[in-house]
Amino acid sequence: MTPLQSALKQKLNNARRVAILGVGSELRGDDVAGLLVAKQIEKTITEQPISPHSTRPDKSGLAQGKPEVRVFIGETAPENLTGEIKKFQPTHLIIIDAAELNKEPGHIEIMEPETIGGTSFCTHSLPLKIIIGYLLESFKFQAIIIGIQPKTLTFGAQPTKEVVAAAKHLAETITKLLINK
Repeated sequence: MTPLQSALKQKLNNARRVAILGVGSELRGDDVAGLLVAKQIEKTITEQPISPHSTRPDKSGLAQGKPEVRVFIGETAPENLTGEIKKFQPTHLIIIDAAELNKEPGHIEIMEPETIGGTSFCTHSLPLKIIIGYLLESFKFQAIIIGIQPKTLTFGAQPTKEVVAAAKHLAETITKLLINK
């Protein structure tokens, strides 16, 4: 098990309802990273529907059962989905976005919500910390923020191979943990 898989598995322990929020812009190169991950997970869910009888984990948590998973495509205005996320009432919210991590392009990092104030997320105007705080006023959940280091954010650029590969890897990791048990 990779360090990423291990860290995510630990954070998703006892998950019953998982919301995945992909954030970013398709118009600015690697800023699409969060959307690529979310759309791949959504495609997997659509192709492999989860039986209603197998969507709840048993007492031992994620390792023994499958949580209910819902994907939200937030693009550059993830705050517009807060109402839908509230209705879903997830026990865990995974937010995926391109982020300036001062690492190599394609680097994936799980960040603690309280530490994201100094991290530069790419194109949305409302900080993720504010969105998380707003949602926490309505219900309790564990926030998991995952950043992918972009190589380019140039308007009109295509996503780079490093970020596309990282997004694919992250989507496969999350899918394996949540859906393909």
